[in-house]
Order: sequence, then C-alpha cells, then structure tokens
Amino acid sequence: MADHQTELLKTALYDLHVELGAKMVPFAGYDMPVQYPLGVKGEHLHTRAKAGLFDVSHMGQVRLTGEHRVAELEKLVPGDIAILKPGRTRYSAFTNDDGTILDDLMITNAGDSLFLVINAACKDDDIVHMRANLDNGVELIEIDDRALMALQGPDAARVLARFAPSVAEMKFMSFAEIDIAGIACFVTRSGYTGEDGYEISVPNERAEELARKLLAEEEVEAIGLGARDSLRLEAGLCLYGNDIDTTTTPVEGDLNWIINKRRREEGGFKGSDIILDQLANGADRKRVGIKPEGKAPAREHTAILNSDGEEIGEITSGGFGPTVDGPIAMGYVAIEFAATGTKVDLMVRGKARPAEIVELPFVAHRYYRG
Repeated sequence: MADHQTELLKTALYDLHVELGAKMVPFAGYDMPVQYPLGVKGEHLHTRAKAGLFDVSHMGQVRLTGEHRVAELEKLVPGDIAILKPGRTRYSAFTNDDGTILDDLMITNAGDSLFLVINAACKDDDIVHMRANLDNGVELIEIDDRALMALQGPDAARVLARFAPSVAEMKFMSFAEIDIAGIACFVTRSGYTGEDGYEISVPNERAEELARKLLAEEEVEAIGLGARDSLRLEAGLCLYGNDIDTTTTPVEGDLNWIINKRRREEGGFKGSDIILDQLANGADRKRVGIKPEGKAPAREHTAILNSDGEEIGEITSGGFGPTVDGPIAMGYVAIEFAATGTKVDLMVRGKARPAEIVELPFVAHRYYRG
C-alpha cells in the first residue's frame, strides 16, 4: 500500500470512478477503486456472468526497440521470446541471479517492437533493471500517455465487437492495433480473471470517452480491485508480492510451463543454473490450491500444518470465492505434502481447521482459443 505521506497518483479514469461512487483506496502509489456500489461479491458474479470493466492504468507499459531486443530480453526472462510471432503475447517473469522472481509480466511481439505490461508496484524497479541490463542498442520507451483497461467476462467479445468487429476473431494471447469507436488502441485478448476478455491500451485523453461507451452497454459494469483479486484467486493466478516474489522461484511457484524447451536446453537467463537444477531434480516446496472445510476463510500468512501439528507451509492468498460459494486459498507447502487430496490443517484465529490440497484453478478458465 502507498505511504499516506506521499501524494497518490491518479489514473485518467479517476474522475469517472468518483462519479460512479467508487470507494477509493491507496494501491501501488495510486488512488484506485476497490469497489463500487454493487459491492465486491456483486461485481465478481457480474464479471463471471456478463462483462466487467476494470481500470488497470496503474500497470506499467513499456516498448523495447532495437534489432537485438529479443535476445537482450531473453537474458532477463526464462521464456522463449524468439518464437513469439508478430501479434502474439506471452506471460513470463523477470528472474534474478538467485533464480527468484523480480516481477511477472506480459510480453507482446508488436512487430517493430516488444510491448511489455509490468506490475504497478514493481514498474520503477523493473525499468531500472531493464535499463541496467539491456545492451546492444536496445531502447526502452516508457509509455506514460496511455491508460489501460480490461473488459472481462463471457459477454466481453460481443460488447467490444459492437465498436470494433475484428476483435471477435482475435484468439487468446493475441495482439492487434485496432480502432475502437474511432479511438486508436492496442488490444490483447487476455486478462486476469480466468474469463475471456481483452486488455485495451488507450490514449489518456480518450480513456474516459471509451470507458463511458463501454459502460453504457447493458452487459457491462465497473469492477474494482476487490473483485479483481477474488476473480484471479478463483482462476489460480498469481499476485506478485503475495504468491510469487524474490523468495520464490518459477519452479516453486508451479510456473514451469513458462520455461520453454529451448530455454531449458540453453539456459542463458538470470538464475538459470538454479532454476534448471530445480526443473531436473525438483524443488523443496510448491505452490498449491487449498480448500478449507466450512465457511471460515484463511487469509495470507496463515500457517499450514500436517497431521502431527508441524508447520509445513503458509497461505499466500486466501479469501471467499463467490463463484464456488466458499473459502479458497493458495500457498506453499513442503513438496511431500503437495499432492492433490492431501489433508492439512490451517491455523485460523488460533484454532487448527481442516483443509485439503486441491488442483488449481478453482473455476475453469474460459479463454477463447478459436
């Protein structure tokens, strides 16, 4: 959370949030909407049923240019960026020399450049990290004149296609530069809810205009950070700073899938020796899904115990899942307790409560793959 002594930054949609009755909170240095009058549960369920509009303009947007941009970025991430075709997007992570995660990010091949979206709380450090490590004529351009919004949910494609018919043909993790209602936008078919949807980068001066057009559609409601968190938790998606950080490796975080075959064979990214050793020989712990019994949610930092009462791990994200109508959580456990179906106990308010290790996600992903 931001320091109250410092002035909070405002996104291009700040005035609209206030007009819509949002409860504003400090988040990653910005004044952001945590919920609207519909409430977190109502916003969550609406996004799963229809379409929700999120302001994610606090995220960082960056372009990398230069002939060697791909090879240089591959020094910092374990993903195979060289095989990323123009108009395609990939999820990856910045690793450090210890093999742990500095941030997770989205990388798009925009043709003449790489377009990156990085986390709000990490973006200043990420930019310093990239400037210090990207050589061979690669230029980093911070994009600070564009807002970012996400339209998520089963009706997202239908709604957005009214303003830009071509978006309906886009597949999951694809990118295009498209005019939406006459506004030049960068669009990826992606998101952070497990639902179909889009992230839309729009010029700051046109952001409110586009947001109002989308919110005027009967299927769309404004959604705050509270529901964004419960939606991503149900989808089993990591939150940087909770589920992954500089104490966790991609292997521990169950993110092996971001390390492609060539990178496993060649290495060459920061911390690759440690990460590749864990891929070959296993890690000591693993991020897992956890389903508490009963109705009491287990929050982050809740201790996870084995049947002998010994601590074997900790909850990193936990709360109530409106779609599953019960408490859900993610966390790390010692590898011998990571198998689906393992019974564990959670120390909730000083009392051991039963829970079970379950497969992620809690709610099936509904991405559009064509």
